[in-house]
Parts: sequence; structure tokens; C-alpha cells
Amino acid sequence: MTAAKTETGQHQATHKLMRRIISGYVRPHLGLIIAATLLMLLSAGMTGLLAKLMEPVIDDVFSQGDLKQLWQVAILIFSAFTLRGAATYGHTVLMGKAGQAMIADVQKELFSKLIRMDIAAFQKKDSGHLIVRMVSDTTMMRMAMADSITGLAKGSFTLVVLVCVMFYQDWKLSLISLFIFPPISYGVMRLGKKLRKTATLMQEEAGNLTAVLQQSFQGIRHIRAYGLEEHEDTRVKNNITRLYKFYLKVIRTSALATPLSETVAGLAIVTIIIYGGYQVMDGATTAGKLFSFIAAFLLAYEPMKRLANLNTVLQTGLAAAQRVFDAMDVQPGIADRLDAKELKLKKAPEITFENVCFAYPDNNKSSEAETALDHLSFTVPAGKTVALVGPSGAGKSTVINLLLRLYDADEGRILVNGEDIRDVTLASLRGHAALVSQDVTVFNDTARDNIRCSRFDADDDAVEDAAKAATAHEFILEMENGYDTVLGEKGATLSGGQRQRIAIARAVLRGAPLLLLDEATSALDNESERAVQSALKKLQKGRTTLVIAHRLSTVQNADLIYVIDRGKIVEHGTHKELLKKDGVYKRLYGGGTHS
Repeated sequence: MTAAKTETGQHQATHKLMRRIISGYVRPHLGLIIAATLLMLLSAGMTGLLAKLMEPVIDDVFSQGDLKQLWQVAILIFSAFTLRGAATYGHTVLMGKAGQAMIADVQKELFSKLIRMDIAAFQKKDSGHLIVRMVSDTTMMRMAMADSITGLAKGSFTLVVLVCVMFYQDWKLSLISLFIFPPISYGVMRLGKKLRKTATLMQEEAGNLTAVLQQSFQGIRHIRAYGLEEHEDTRVKNNITRLYKFYLKVIRTSALATPLSETVAGLAIVTIIIYGGYQVMDGATTAGKLFSFIAAFLLAYEPMKRLANLNTVLQTGLAAAQRVFDAMDVQPGIADRLDAKELKLKKAPEITFENVCFAYPDNNKSSEAETALDHLSFTVPAGKTVALVGPSGAGKSTVINLLLRLYDADEGRILVNGEDIRDVTLASLRGHAALVSQDVTVFNDTARDNIRCSRFDADDDAVEDAAKAATAHEFILEMENGYDTVLGEKGATLSGGQRQRIAIARAVLRGAPLLLLDEATSALDNESERAVQSALKKLQKGRTTLVIAHRLSTVQNADLIYVIDRGKIVEHGTHKELLKKDGVYKRLYGGGTHS
């Protein structure tokens, strides 16, 4: 591919990106932007008036000593400064409001897309990178959009007004002075292309740093236990050093525009002074006109430089915008079909797996050893409690992942009351299920709201009844603020067993006809487990319950037990029936997993 074709492709991509930003996020706030633009126009007009007023100050006041003109010019200058200050305040506030509103829209849409991404997509990307997109990249977008709109509008207006003043005073001198525009614009545009690439790499490294910091803070217990402080310290310092080098490169690239602009502008000023000086001495013009011209040029230099630098700011923002939109455009593979219908369950459902095959996305599907489920078939009768047991890695938890459509089966079908779960809406499928797993998520919120998150319309009495059923009521009351106690990030203030009882209380409150227990009592001590098992036994009545368990003591009373090994059902029966067989279940039971 030639350099010309590459550059054309980049221009097309930039135009496409700009159209998306303008149509999707700028247009809804056009009223604020128009109001700000009108104020920018007023500010530009006052700047031009200030330059023009330098002529009577020199010719009439200083040279002629006209006292009346002195007061008139002084009042006009003061009024111009006051109006310009008020207009600048107004357009700054309005553009700030519009810019922040635009980014709020982007952040809302981005989070809405991210929170609905497939589980597999989350596992492929560090959460640190997603956080950088949500916070840092969108902030860069806001700065670029606000600065670009303000710079383009105000800079253009001010420049046009001041150039008009310059041409009014001396059109020949104006033509000579305007030679500075092409070289400055060309140089800054070249710098902008380089900056966009560097800014993209910088934001990627910022994502890496956020991810490493997050891992370190979340894993602080293991870091201390294994003495990994030095290792983590070195890892984070290396990330910071790499990010520092990228920032330095961005600063150097951006700063190159200043010496370029200053050198060319200095040459222009010297030319104006020399040429204008001869004109004044020859009587071709007045000192006031020359001074007014120089004032207009100097005032025009700043907006001209901002306009030239606008490409640099814009390229940084576009690099951030591209990263945001790349994340936003990821389409979930698991979604409702166009003809999906609501799953309606009036009573406990029957669950059927028919020849289900599945391998996780990173696995090699041609390798049997890496296949999670291999033509798995079994049935969970309506209203019964069925347990799946087997060695670690046998595929037990995968069954629940597929049943909730966190992943989709590669082959086969999963039926709920005879309906393929891919034919019903995700919301209705998951709305009929309550999950309690060994990996409990506790939010940095109150104990009451942590339980209520499974059913937001539940009142306080219902929340407390659910906590009592899960034997969580007592330890919640013992906390400083009872149910209003904030549990900390990831439930840092709770023990493992307490976190699991919070999760069980959620399931009780949800009251769904399908109950999924994935190692639900694995973190409980014997006394707590007995209490929770009693609560779960009451909860299971009238519901279809699928239990995933490693400790066989928790499933001995199940109506039916399936033994799964290497993704296949190898045995099934009741606890007593399976013990009579000299098979996998008996070996697991004899190996101590019943304790």
C-alpha cells in the first residue's frame, strides 16, 4: 500500500470518527454551543475594537492632546474589556457545560455497552483497560471537543475581525504579514499525525498501569502472605517508567509547535516594524495606524497559534475517541434473538440438557482434554433437587454458566419446560433463577441494599426475613450500624461465611422457581453450614434446585445425583445407590469429600 493510499485511509477514518462524534454527541447539545458561539462572536468583536482604538489613542490623544477624545476612548476601552470579560465567562461556562454533558452521554452509553458484554469478552480484557476507557479516554475526548469547538469558533471569529482591522489600516502590510500562516499550519499538522499515534500508545500503557494497580490492591493479602512486595513494587515502577516516557514524548511533540510558531511570528513582526517604520517616516501613514496594525497583529497571533495547535489537540482527542468507540462497538455474541419470547413459569420447571458440547473460547476445541462438556445429557425433574458432583475441572460449574446463558453451547440444546433457552429472552430466563455461588460479589453498599439487589422492590421487612432465613440476621445486627452498615469493597468487613450468607439471603429474597447452588456452603464452618442447610432445605421446597458440590455431605439428601467426569455423566442415582456401585462417586466419598 502506498503512502498516499495510507494517508487517504487515515483521512477517511478521521472524517468518519468526526461525523460520529458530531451527530451522536455534539448535536443534542447544539443549543448550548450556539449560545456559546454568539458570546464568542461578541468577545471577538470587542478584541477587534480594542485594536482599532489604538489609532485614536496615538494620533488624537498622545499626538494632538485632545482631552475630550481621551475620555471617550477611555470609556470605550473600559467598556470593550468589560464586555469581552463577561462574554468570555459566558462562553467558557456554556462550553464547559456542553462538553461535560457530551462526555456524560459517552460514559453512560459506554458503560451500558460494557456491562452487557459477553463474559468471555471481559475475561479477555483487563478491567483496568476498561476503566481507563471510561474515565481517562472520555476525559481526553471532552477536552478535545470543548477545546476544538471553542478554539475553532472563537479563534476564527477573533482572527477574522482582527485581519479585517489589519486590512483596513494597511492592506499591503497585511498581505506581507499573512505569509506566516502556511508554514505554521503545515508544521503543526505534521506534528498532529505523530502525536495521535503516540497518544494511543500512551493510553494503552495507562490501561496497563491501572490493571496492575488494581491487581496489586485486590491481591494485597496474597502479596503479603508470599512476600511479593518487592516484585509488585518493581512491576508497578516499570509500568510508571514506560508511561512517563510516553508522556514525555507527547509533551515534546506538542511543544515543538511553539518554537516553530514563535520563530515565524518573530520574522513577521520584524518585517512589519521595518516596513511600517519607513512608511511612517515617509508620511505614507500615521504612527497611530501603524500602532493599531501592530496591536491587531499581536492580538491575532494568539488565536492564530491556537488554531494551528488545534490539530494537535484534536488528534489526541480522536485517538481517545477511537479507543472508546472500539470498546463501544463490540457486539455481544449472546443476545436475544429477534423472535425471542418471554419465558413464563407458573411453577418449578424441568431442566434438560441434550447432547451439550462446550469448550471455553480460549480452549482448543479439537482437544478432548480441554473440552468442558462432551455431549452431556441429563434431566433435572420439576420441583426436585438434583446434584452434580465430580472431581475439580469436570465441568460442573460450566453447566450453570450455560444454563444462565453466560456462554452458549457449541452443540446440543438446553431446555426449560421443553423450551430452548436460546428462544427466550435473557431477562426472563435469568429472572426466573436465583444463584448462590462460592464466588460471592458483595458491593460497597449497605447490608440491606446488598441483599435487596436481587429484588429491588422488596421492603425492609422482606429483606430482614430473608436474612433471618439465611442465618445472616444476627451478625448483621452486631455490626456498627446494623442493616445500614456499609460492607466495604468486595465485602472486606465480612468473613467468607458471612459473605456467602449474604448471597443466600439474596436467593431467599428473589424467590425464583429455579435455584442454582454452586458450592453454596463451601466457606461455612460446620455450625453455620448446618443452619444454612436447614434454611436451604426450606427454600428448595416447591422449587427446582440444581446443586454443584465438592463436599458430598451437602448432597446426600438430593433426590438425584449425577456424577460428572471430563464433561460426561458417568454415574447417576441416589446417594445410597451410588455408594453400592464401585465407581467414581464411591471413590470421591471414600477420598474424604464428604467431610
